[in-house]
Amino acid sequence: MIVTAQLSASCSKTPERQAWLKNLPSLLQEMKDRWRLQVGQPFEHGGTCSWVAPVLRSDGTSAVLKLGMPHTEGEGEIEGLRIWNGDPTVRLLEADDRCGAILLERCLPGTTLRSEPEPAQDTVIAALLKRLWNAPSPPNLLQRFRHLSALVELWSLETLAQCEFWPDAALVGEGLQLMQELARPAHTDTLLVTDLHAGNVLKSEREPWLVIDPKPFVGDRSYDPVQHLINCESRLQADPIGLVRRVAELAEVDSERVRLWTFARAAADPRDDWKNTRWVEIARKLAH
Repeated sequence: MIVTAQLSASCSKTPERQAWLKNLPSLLQEMKDRWRLQVGQPFEHGGTCSWVAPVLRSDGTSAVLKLGMPHTEGEGEIEGLRIWNGDPTVRLLEADDRCGAILLERCLPGTTLRSEPEPAQDTVIAALLKRLWNAPSPPNLLQRFRHLSALVELWSLETLAQCEFWPDAALVGEGLQLMQELARPAHTDTLLVTDLHAGNVLKSEREPWLVIDPKPFVGDRSYDPVQHLINCESRLQADPIGLVRRVAELAEVDSERVRLWTFARAAADPRDDWKNTRWVEIARKLAH
């Protein structure tokens, strides 16, 4: 069974994930038998948190099998896909909530939005976000999904554990405090996708672009454009205020709150390489 280096590295971080990886061949066989699938070779860039491969169903139609590694951010994916119901996400065809196995609509040709120039990406991402936010929300939303504050708390603990490597303790501390404040629950909170960037948007036949790999939380919609901004690093470094304003206007959200969220994440996101100060530089520009 082929497992990408990225997935192996992610699984090495906890005993629970190591156990999941050891059981992965058995889980794959179970899903093949239950859903009567012919499984192809896994996608080369299937991600760091899941094993993903094209499959053929018994009726001859194409689909995608995704076996998700246990991780906090992805816990709500199945329920989120049920609520969005293909608008504008890939459709959920089958799911096993217990083991995190899902069978998804296959996007063809499946080219990522990264194939488009970044200004065009801005427009597509903003349009998708507005559709995602406008999905009908069940009355028990907070019972079905965790609040964004839980994700912020998790990231804050990771950043605090790296304090000996911080290049600017005052800046990181300000970012941590601001993230906590911005993430407080409010009556305007909605269902967020949280991880929407050009790599998680695929060209399809059913619609021009469909969202994959949502990580749903409930919270401030001004947070949602930030993951796209973080992935436009060169433009963000060149003109952070201008880029934030552009994307916020396209998404029709408060540009000041988007600026604050982007500053907080640039300053205080947990990261592997604190020696590279490019994010500190971006945060300083966004602080003004």
